[in-house]
Amino acid sequence: MDAFFASVEQLTRPTLRGRPVLVGGLGGRGVVAGASYEARVFGARSAMPMHQARRLVGAPAVVLPPRGVVYGLASRRVFETVRARVPVLEQLSFDEAFGEPTELVGASAAQVGEFCEQLRAEVADVTGLVASVGAGSGKQIAKIASGLAKPDGVTVVARDQEAALLHGLPVRKLWGIGPVAEEKLHRLGIETIGGFAALSDTEVANILGATVGPALHRLARGIDDRPVAENAPAKQISAESTFPEDLTTLDRLREAAGPIGEHAHRRLLKDGRGARTVTVKLRKSDMSILTRSATLPYATTDAATLIAMARRLLLDPVDIGPIRLVGVGFSGLSEVQQESLFPDLELAATEEPAHVGTTRPTASEGVTDAPVWRVGDDVRHTEHGHGWIQGAGHGVMTVRFETRGSGPGFARTFAADDAAVTSANPVDSLDWPEFVEETARYQGTA
Repeated sequence: MDAFFASVEQLTRPTLRGRPVLVGGLGGRGVVAGASYEARVFGARSAMPMHQARRLVGAPAVVLPPRGVVYGLASRRVFETVRARVPVLEQLSFDEAFGEPTELVGASAAQVGEFCEQLRAEVADVTGLVASVGAGSGKQIAKIASGLAKPDGVTVVARDQEAALLHGLPVRKLWGIGPVAEEKLHRLGIETIGGFAALSDTEVANILGATVGPALHRLARGIDDRPVAENAPAKQISAESTFPEDLTTLDRLREAAGPIGEHAHRRLLKDGRGARTVTVKLRKSDMSILTRSATLPYATTDAATLIAMARRLLLDPVDIGPIRLVGVGFSGLSEVQQESLFPDLELAATEEPAHVGTTRPTASEGVTDAPVWRVGDDVRHTEHGHGWIQGAGHGVMTVRFETRGSGPGFARTFAADDAAVTSANPVDSLDWPEFVEETARYQGTA
């Protein structure tokens, strides 16, 4: 899928079509989770610090918090559409999968291209989203081809074209070559996949190890017989980091946990499910390990809620000793998610000292403050229907009333405490009532 997170935002909020959209964290340490192609022309990209992306794009940038529940449902509909033509899919993330259609065995490049175009058309017709498709004799070539097909295209690499294609590509394009391996190869003057393929097996094993090296060397030479197989869903998604110097204060520990939590959160968004349980892992300077967990009342992909909970679970190094490694993990993964109706109140609650395992207060338990609206929140007006917060502050909010099915909508400004405006289910912005109902029955939540 092309620029998936941003494309879903443009699909469900039609006034954003053609505009540079950035999806990700809105705080000082926020990271871009997705950028529309209109934003990419300015140099913005995924995993970039949000403040840098905003600076590159400038005033036209539209910055929105992620809506994981919407992306998850859109992803499900995309891949259910694809499965109608390709029953077995190896899904890599929210927006990418391998397929091996049996009807294409022995097909010509032209026939494969026609199949890919039909598949893209079906996805666009059913979902309104744009896909790019790459095809080749194995996973490596197909993945490279899909990158070459973007945006909004098809690339079919015939068997007799593979060597020429691989030969001139940067070595980093080889699936499995990360920054460390890339640096090792660059130090030896190896810049391209062709240069890597020309090495002997012994040389490759010496450079990249006896296990990983030969496997990557085979891919570089176009040998890729890995089958397409359904993936078992992960039970936990996590990230961790070891520090050059031990952390000795709680403030430094909390500061360090933020980027680690954001890294784990990006993986959670790619997975497509929400998390209920947050776990922190602390490795002390004596190599002993402490872990603490807490469970939310519902699964969520809200970064602020999850990271705040992780910070709440941290222990003071003054009490337990210096910390050399911190890990943040999300588990209790579920496709059934609930967006926070009062995100700022809940965030504050997660920062308060509490016993592990307790839940945060809700409005029904005595929190009477009005919700603090954020840009990007989904709302419903008693007269105008579904909309989203386009601007908020100084006691007022501007709401744009639109969904996928409505086309570009109109905007109205209200007082922030206007009782006619209430929080809405973000899924309603997709305007797929029949699919949502079917999904709910499938998940047993109707």
